[in-house]
Amino acid sequence: MSRKFQRLIEDFICQNCGKSISGDGYTNHCPVCLWSKHVDINPGDRLAECQGLMAPIEIDRKKGEYRILHRCVDCGHEKWNKADKVDDFEVILQIAAEQSMK
Repeated sequence: MSRKFQRLIEDFICQNCGKSISGDGYTNHCPVCLWSKHVDINPGDRLAECQGLMAPIEIDRKKGEYRILHRCVDCGHEKWNKADKVDDFEVILQIAAEQSMK
């Protein structure tokens, strides 16, 4: 069993939008399109077998901070992640607007 959180500094190319992203050890989604990848069981452990893309499906605000709900398009796993100050706020607003239309 892995520790609950492992800081792992990784750069990656977003498999959704193709942007090259510089990770800081806490980066868990693309700041351009907000998509993620189902790679962890616990943050940073890279033990998830699925490896599917995770769509940003919902935006929430908790204790003054925005959160993004990601859902894996392959297995349906859902995970809340904090929005980062470098995330494209227009995309956050677009997702929030789309969810209010449902």
